[in-house]
Amino acid sequence: MQRLRIKFSRGEELKFLSHLDMMKLWERALRRARIPLAYSQGYTPHPQLSLAAPLAVGVTSEAELMDIYLSRWVTLQFFEARVKEQLPQGIRLLEVWQISLKIPSLQSQVKFAEYKVEIETDKATEEIQRSVDSLLKTDRLPWQHVRDTGPRHYDLRALIQDLWLIERRDSLCVLGMRLRCDEHGSGRPEQVTKALGFPDPPKSIHRVALLFG
Repeated sequence: MQRLRIKFSRGEELKFLSHLDMMKLWERALRRARIPLAYSQGYTPHPQLSLAAPLAVGVTSEAELMDIYLSRWVTLQFFEARVKEQLPQGIRLLEVWQISLKIPSLQSQVKFAEYKVEIETDKATEEIQRSVDSLLKTDRLPWQHVRDTGPRHYDLRALIQDLWLIERRDSLCVLGMRLRCDEHGSGRPEQVTKALGFPDPPKSIHRVALLFG
């Protein structure tokens, strides 16, 4: 068995694809590329594919990570060439490398996600910077997120590792965020912008990196 780790981007064309549909897209592409996928055991075998941290619907990315298990060894050049031919517009295979079967799962390794977030606003640069500084100085930020199962209460500040103003141009404010993304919780950029006092949701959210602990 062989274990490959890939890095890929997800563009505007596919940003509204659900996590389940994204996994189906990759499964179809790998099968059409005739990649020798390894399958799970049991009554309903499925390809052994695992994403590091599912991307929220509506978010683009240049840093998605996936582990793929193969039933037999192939060269990285063969894998990359065959798979690129089968990927639809909106997905780009950026890098592929071989890793040990003994390395812990991607889900357990990823601790933070970095984002670039664009917000339309008429706030001045100084006002935005004061809001950022104030939030970072806060020890605790009680938050409520309403789901289908009911409200969930938590400390939003604990999910924010860092926050910074990248630029302010025309009617746009561009923020950088490093948010927790592990078993303890996942920060959501749109909640952070709301906590900063922006009434409208972000114009765009782009994931630029997944960071290991």
